[in-house]
Amino acid sequence: MVRINGEKLLATYAGVLTLGVTAALLSGFTSQGNARFDTITVQRINVVEPDGKLRMVMTNNNRIPGVVVNGHEYADYGNRKASTAAGLLFYDAQATESGGLTFGGLKDAQGQISRFGHFSFDRYNQDQMLTISAADDGTNHRAEIKMIDQPNWSIQEYLDLRDSIQHLPPEEQEAAIAKFFETHPQGAGVRTLLSNQNYPSLPEETRNTVNLRDDAGRERARLTIAQDGTPSLEFLDTAGNVTHRYPPN
Repeated sequence: MVRINGEKLLATYAGVLTLGVTAALLSGFTSQGNARFDTITVQRINVVEPDGKLRMVMTNNNRIPGVVVNGHEYADYGNRKASTAAGLLFYDAQATESGGLTFGGLKDAQGQISRFGHFSFDRYNQDQMLTISAADDGTNHRAEIKMIDQPNWSIQEYLDLRDSIQHLPPEEQEAAIAKFFETHPQGAGVRTLLSNQNYPSLPEETRNTVNLRDDAGRERARLTIAQDGTPSLEFLDTAGNVTHRYPPN
């Protein structure tokens, strides 16, 4: 009579079952097949090309990446984790960040409220050139569209600098960054701004405004509807003085 070893039989059964389940799961993710689910609970999803290049990330705050340039992820110099940001990040065919849709907010232990949403597209190898954003602190809130003039140099130069100085004392880091910008002009910044600001705690700042700036970043035209509903159109010189106003004061 053949004696059956129960432990060996159980181990064999467990091994065969594990292989079968693994094969079944993997078969649902082949390049030719499609998998369908009712619900997926994840912290992060990476969308990649067939060669592995990153094209999009859907992520929570804990797993949100730093800036990625040419497939290399840098440290979180923009403090995304601290801002509670989560959402979608977009990457071009070189696996360089190209924009995103992020959101966040909370009420902290002191009762302070923060809430924001941010949609952006980046200039090639640079920072944001178009943004749509909104923010709310429970009392004051604003919504804005910005068109931004970014410089021609690659943001990778700045990120490499940040990597190289991150272990220096803060004052030495600040000096190195200041020296960098001496040879790397930062561009004119925001050139066109459409803004709706509702600030009950700062009534004088409550307005709907369209601002236009020149290529040096100086405000040159301003269309405003004040808190009392009065509209005005102002033109400014390069020193910021109003030269023409409609209707006149």
